[in-house]
Parts: sequence; C-alpha cells; structure tokens
Amino acid sequence: MLDEIFENFTKNTIFQNKRALQASYTPETILHREAEIKQIAGVLAPALRMEKPSNLFSYGVTGTGKTLSVRYVISQLLIKAKECNSNLKTVYINCKLKRVADTEYRILAELLSALGRKVPVTGLPTDSLYKMFIDVINEEEQLLIIVLDEIDQVVEKIGDSLLYNLTRLDSSLQNSQISIVGISNKLTFVDTLDPRVKSSLSEEEILFHPYNAVHLKDILEQRAKEAFKKDIVGEGVLEKCSAYAASEHGDARRALDLLRVSGEIVEREGNKKIEQKHVDLAEARIEKDRVLDIVKSQPKQFQLTLLSIITNSKCYNGKCFYTGDVFEKYSGLCQATKIKEITQRRISDIIGELDMLGLITTKVISRGRGGKTREIRLAVNKNLISRVENLLSENLNL
Repeated sequence: MLDEIFENFTKNTIFQNKRALQASYTPETILHREAEIKQIAGVLAPALRMEKPSNLFSYGVTGTGKTLSVRYVISQLLIKAKECNSNLKTVYINCKLKRVADTEYRILAELLSALGRKVPVTGLPTDSLYKMFIDVINEEEQLLIIVLDEIDQVVEKIGDSLLYNLTRLDSSLQNSQISIVGISNKLTFVDTLDPRVKSSLSEEEILFHPYNAVHLKDILEQRAKEAFKKDIVGEGVLEKCSAYAASEHGDARRALDLLRVSGEIVEREGNKKIEQKHVDLAEARIEKDRVLDIVKSQPKQFQLTLLSIITNSKCYNGKCFYTGDVFEKYSGLCQATKIKEITQRRISDIIGELDMLGLITTKVISRGRGGKTREIRLAVNKNLISRVENLLSENLNL
C-alpha cells in the first residue's frame, strides 16, 4: 500500500518547481515593489564607494515583500561591489529563529560566526564579544552591512541595548564602518525604542504597503508558471487565492501558501487539476495552523490579553465589548497566574497589535466627553476558539 502512495508521488507529480511557491524564493523579477527596491538601492549604493550608508528601517505587515526586496538589493549590491573591487560584506540574521535572539551574547556570537570567528555558545563576558567583534572588523578596511530581520523580536526579548551598542560602534572602528538594515512587521516598533536608538536606527525609513488583489494575482501567475506543469491550475483559482490573501492585509505569503497547499491536496487525491474547492480546503487547513502558531509564539502579556478577549466574547455572546472590559478580565487573570500586571494603556497597545495579527477586529468610537474607546470583537474562527482557549490556559498554567 505504501509503495503505491510513494510511487504516485514520485511519478505523477503536478509540480515542476515547488520552491517557486515558497516565500523565501527570489524570482528574477520582483513584481509591484519597483519603487521600494529603488529606495533601498539608493540608500545602500554609497557602500560601493566604501562610504557608510545611512541605517535603514523597513517596515510593513507580514507578506508585503520587505525581506525579499532587501535581500534582492543586497545580492545585486554584492555583485556590483565585486566588479568595483569594494570590500563590502553583509550579514543576514533572522531574529525570530529560536536560540538566535534570546540574548545579546547569542546575537553577537551569530555575527562573529558569519564573519568566520567561532566563539563558545556561552561562557564569555558580553563585553569580550564586543571587543572580539571590533577586532575582527578592524582586521581590514571594509564596510559591513548587518541585516536584522524581525528586529522587533530582539527588543521584545532583550531590550534595545544591542541596537544602541551596534549603532554606536563606528567610534571604535579605525578602518571599517557598519550600517544596519532593520526589518519589522510591527508598524509601531520604532516608537517603542529609546529616543537615541530611534534616531540612529531609522535614519532612512521605507514603509511597505500591503498588496491588493490585482498585485497578488500577478505574483501568483508569475510563480504558478514556474511551480506547476502546464494546465494544472483551473479557472478562478488564482483569483480566489488572491482574494483570500487581499482580505488579510495583502499578504503575499498567504496567497503563495494557499496555492501550494491547494496543489498538495490535489496531488494527494491523485488528481491533475487544482479547482476552487481545493482553495477552500487549503484555507481551512492554513487558518488552523496559522492561528495556533501565532498564539503559541506570543509573549505572556499578549496571551493573557487574548484570553481576556475570548472570555469577554463568551460573556457578550459574540457581540462587541470594550477595552475596559478586557482590562478587568486581564487583571483577574494576572492574579490567578501571579504574572505582573501592566497598565491599561499598554493593554490598549497590545489590543492594537492583536488586531494587526488578525485575531480580533477593533473600531475606535467616541464617547463624547468620556473620550474614545475601542469596540472589540474576536475574529478567530468559531471552530478554533476552544482549541485556542485550551492552548492559552495550558501555556499560562491555568
């Protein structure tokens, strides 16, 4: 029986290059990001003359092409630098990866490793790693561009001391210079930084706006030609994938995942055509995985706030409720879990971020002299609410 399944997958595949549907895949042409790519190139181009480019901060919601655009420009920059005999080096670090951004030590160790200097996983003072880092860079005249993807994860876990130190290392360098490119999904991230770090990090800023449905369809058409054999994608499939993704902040990753999973479902069925019904099946499967992954990865204060929102949603039978209602339930959960309570203003910020993640929907309303508040509704699929609630209770030891 297993031989038959394996034989089907090896001989009857509908894919010709499945990698083309991965978010990390870089196509020859990046569609609908020409303006942003030119901006990034304009900021980083002085590196070809061994002049320090301004630090650059790119931000926008998930799946808007930030990382793809930055990595594309960096790759082209390195090719040109080789032609110009410019000693340009780049280091890319994804700060969301486990055991990379947990401590300042680990990030410095990762940077040193990328520059060819191995250090122990633990055991040395952090100051020693900074000294080693400076010594390595000072060994030759060079310009180093450090790309910190998901840079908000660093600050969330260890504060902004690393960014403060990195943005001020140039004073300790003799022959070399450092520039930093930060990438974040959080639109308000820079506002949470120390003012000194904020002014240094975001010398240049580029906002990536969400793709619309037309943009997403163009991207899917481009990738589908590379990913699938001829006549595999049925009528209306790309439009449906695009519409789903456009309704969720214009997320290209989401659109690509929908098309890929739709293809996997068809292949598993032994069919040869992706139809609109397969997109619906893929949407249900991805939604479940996405929501549970998001919930698992959030800090404790986010999890407490979300559980407070779920509790209120049950009390109000799915109708809207307000920030004050959430804070009241949140305070009770803090007492039950013995987790330190934060201010209502910070809870309001977290509510805004949960809205951005698509777990809730909010609407600001005026109460006249009473000021403004938010109407809140839970946006998690009804079939998933109990699973999310159980996951939160388990993570919070309730």
